Amino acid sequence: METTETYDVVIVGGGAAGLSAALVLGRARRRVLVIDAGAPRNAPAAHMQGFLSRDGLPPSELLAVGRAEIAGYGVELVNDTVTGVERTAGGDVGGGVGGSGEVSFRVHLATGPDVDARRLLVTTGVRDDIPDIPGVRERWGRDLLHCPYCHGWEVRDEALGVLGTISGSVDHALLTRQWSADVTFFVHTYELTDTERRQLDARGITIVTGEVARLVVDDDRLTGVELVDGRVVARTAVFVRPGIHPHPDGLLAGLGCSFDDTGFVTTDSAGRTTSPGVWAAGNVADPRAQVITAAGAGSAAAIAINADLVRADVDHAVRTAPGLATSPAPTA
Repeated sequence: METTETYDVVIVGGGAAGLSAALVLGRARRRVLVIDAGAPRNAPAAHMQGFLSRDGLPPSELLAVGRAEIAGYGVELVNDTVTGVERTAGGDVGGGVGGSGEVSFRVHLATGPDVDARRLLVTTGVRDDIPDIPGVRERWGRDLLHCPYCHGWEVRDEALGVLGTISGSVDHALLTRQWSADVTFFVHTYELTDTERRQLDARGITIVTGEVARLVVDDDRLTGVELVDGRVVARTAVFVRPGIHPHPDGLLAGLGCSFDDTGFVTTDSAGRTTSPGVWAAGNVADPRAQVITAAGAGSAAAIAINADLVRADVDHAVRTAPGLATSPAPTA
């Protein structure tokens, strides 16, 4: 019979948050498994910016270094996809109902065998909904960009564009203005208000009305934005504020976690969700988190998870120590 492996913590997602948590938990001598589907959000980007001591490092190199580091502490990692998680009866969640060796979750994988976990940390990030415009997906993360803090320095003082798509697009244009005096806001499908128009005018941002037809690319470089009426506005980079949704859909909901009005899981400052035994860190819980922020959140969650396991281990030890649990209290 095939025996299901049991871990102290299973981490779903092997990005900055997941690997950072795994590093802390591995150093705490916990048995940890990281399950990673291999589709990081920042994979299209050539470099990662704003991470102290790692500024400019390709995202893939950060993950490779992180994987090597956690392996040094005995953390296991599998490249697979979680297809479902179910809570098991008799687990030690929430104060140690069962023994410290008992499990709280069974995790189902797409290709590998099931694994059991006492605690679960979800660090699966988000997915970006970007406009369905020819050229957008091909240029995503290259010269069609989403975050001025991540990419603004690299295109500073260039001819920049901002696509109007969803709520907050004008704020995105006003933010992008920090990096260049030559910014054009393409209204596209956005409903521009009079107040927003005055704000853009006041900051010297050119407003171009009309729906965008495609991005113009020459020699593998973005050179302009073409509108449906045939006009082409020369631009060397374009920013867009994407719709952001937690990934994957349904995993945290299926575990009974609560969510805020924007659809993101609610956690405390250490990543604990409202579902016992379940933590979340990184973009899956905070859509504004950059790589360095996500790594810090993973570390904080790991410390909280280990503390929770320590309490469960102590409870188990007290209950099972011969004669200790039933011994009368000492008298003064």
